[in-house]
Amino acid sequence: MTQSTVNRKAGLLRGLPLLAILICAALGAFFLRDYLSFETLRENHEGLASFRDENRVLTVLAFVGVYVLIAGFSLPGATIATLTGGFLFGVFPGVLYNVLGATIGATAIFLAARWGLGDMLAARLRGGDGAVSRIKTGIDDNQWSMLFLIRLVPAVPFFVANLIPSLVGVPLHRYVITTFLGIIPGALVYTSVGAGLGDLFERDETPDFGIIFEWHILLPILGLCALALLPVALKAVRREKGL
Repeated sequence: MTQSTVNRKAGLLRGLPLLAILICAALGAFFLRDYLSFETLRENHEGLASFRDENRVLTVLAFVGVYVLIAGFSLPGATIATLTGGFLFGVFPGVLYNVLGATIGATAIFLAARWGLGDMLAARLRGGDGAVSRIKTGIDDNQWSMLFLIRLVPAVPFFVANLIPSLVGVPLHRYVITTFLGIIPGALVYTSVGAGLGDLFERDETPDFGIIFEWHILLPILGLCALALLPVALKAVRREKGL
């Protein structure tokens, strides 16, 4: 067996975790969308609350584990999972469990992409002239600020925010820290909505899933985005002035 054949097989094996994530994401979008829904939560909220009251620790472990699977395999229902965390555990520690599950799942995607795509493909993406290259330049100039920004902006898809840092050489510890802290604002909004679901269920109402785009919620998040961009702007000004 030649060295090139060995390298090719090793490359295929490294790509299996990322391929599994992509396949699960596609299958989940097709088969699980109707199950990981608000209606499912509405129909089962009494049973979930009863199970939580009788098995508190097991409920926490099971909930975080399910959230890791949803985030790690990019399954539909992340928003519903966050609402469920608020419903079961309140704003706190519900937001902690939500952020923990999302961060672990996101880290799984990050590691699978970094391990599976390999240094050669990542180098090609980093060395190209497209959007990934421009994002890499921005991240390299100020990694902390740019990583916080892609987490804070609601319009950036979660999978994309997990994938791009793995392609541009972001250190694992920096990725984990910015992911955990950067998703807190959005998670806090939906966790607080979930904490009030008991009253909504009694009135047979549905929460406003677009609440994060309302101005009284969006403006503070945009303010955090501006703070994240401030070091980048200051660095650009200093560069222009030759400082």
